[in-house]
Amino acid sequence: MYAVVSAPICPLYLRPSTQCELADEALLGWRVEILDGDTPGWYQVRTDYGYTGYAPAGALTVGDGNAKRWEALERRTVIRGVCSVRSEPRVQGWEVCRLPRGAEVAVHRAPNADGWQRVSLPDGREGYTKVGFLFDIPRLEDEESLRAHIVSMGKLYAGAHYLWGGKTPLGIDCSGLTFMAYRLSGVTIWRDASLRAEYPAHAVDPARVKPGDLLFFPGHVALYMGEGRYIHSTAHNGSDGVVVNSLRPEHEDFRADLLKCMNGAGSIF
Repeated sequence: MYAVVSAPICPLYLRPSTQCELADEALLGWRVEILDGDTPGWYQVRTDYGYTGYAPAGALTVGDGNAKRWEALERRTVIRGVCSVRSEPRVQGWEVCRLPRGAEVAVHRAPNADGWQRVSLPDGREGYTKVGFLFDIPRLEDEESLRAHIVSMGKLYAGAHYLWGGKTPLGIDCSGLTFMAYRLSGVTIWRDASLRAEYPAHAVDPARVKPGDLLFFPGHVALYMGEGRYIHSTAHNGSDGVVVNSLRPEHEDFRADLLKCMNGAGSIF
């Protein structure tokens, strides 16, 4: 059985309790598979990229029929860091929902002359948001364009604070950042600081990395930007979030500790 996330951010915990480690987050409009529903108030779920965790029941719209209806609709992805869905096409409308980047909404009709787009949510609620807050995830086949797009998506999260298991501008971890940079570019990679054979990224020589490739360290992953610099979400004291650092000692943002322990690189190309 399947469900669609109907909360702006659905936490996925290691156990059916809010007082335990956050494993991941799924965002509004994402489909998940129900693995177990025996614990009252909780569902054990698996995301479309293979991660499992326990989701609060109230964060999901459950049922294969609901999932199929949602997937049949024309949908757009939120690209602004945070955007509001309002009850009417004007800023004075009351807030139906507040969504993070990466959430998906269904769109209806063309936007009006003032740029307001009517949208619906997986639980049936409707409202309006600005058409400029939404975008179609591209399907870029040209390598150079795709590399540039992946880097540009990663840079959107600059300044977000570090959150273990996080995936949004409200808090994001290292693999959450790389995962979202790729997902917003139309590519699904493994959501962790490692490579898996069933996902498109494969090992490459760290000395030959290009923009959009992944850099690996013990328990950590970063997105290479080019010219020796990379963007990553780090809990390192003084950073505590998404920052740019360098592999080159001559740069002010050089991180000697990370260069010393870099243990691999990955690429989808």
